[in-house]
Amino acid sequence: MTLEQAILTWIHLVSAAVWVGGSLFIGAVLAPTLKKMSTTIEERIQMMITVGRRFNKIAVPSLIILIVTGLYNSHQFLSKPDLLLATSYGTFLTIKIILVIALIIAFVVHVRIIRNDVEEKIVSKQMSEEQLQKLRKKIIILGQVIVIISVAILFFAAVLDVGI
Repeated sequence: MTLEQAILTWIHLVSAAVWVGGSLFIGAVLAPTLKKMSTTIEERIQMMITVGRRFNKIAVPSLIILIVTGLYNSHQFLSKPDLLLATSYGTFLTIKIILVIALIIAFVVHVRIIRNDVEEKIVSKQMSEEQLQKLRKKIIILGQVIVIISVAILFFAAVLDVGI
């Protein structure tokens, strides 16, 4: 392994730690903690949006770096599409690519749900309790989907790393 490859792997791993670690923290620590707070649902959702937006400032660049370094690490394999289905490594790489696409879609949907106009309606109390509960449920489910897909991608990264 060359120094260049070691540095690329390190950058890839640091980016994965930021993306997955932050997502796990929000889903496993922050969300349950907020749920137990005695504040209003508007305040709890607002806090989640604020934390999510702040996290996205490092998460989105990390995800982009993950994708770029992942494609670079896989470019030799991707340049020979016949190997993608002819080998177990190719099959696992294909699964990982599909999961990354699913992750991007889930993330984009998640971000679109909590766009600025929705946040303004929450702050100005223009949403009913039922609308807030539906919004909260969507945010939580999509957050869980993002975490599960991210952890699955990590698993396939480990499988590919050992060369199966």
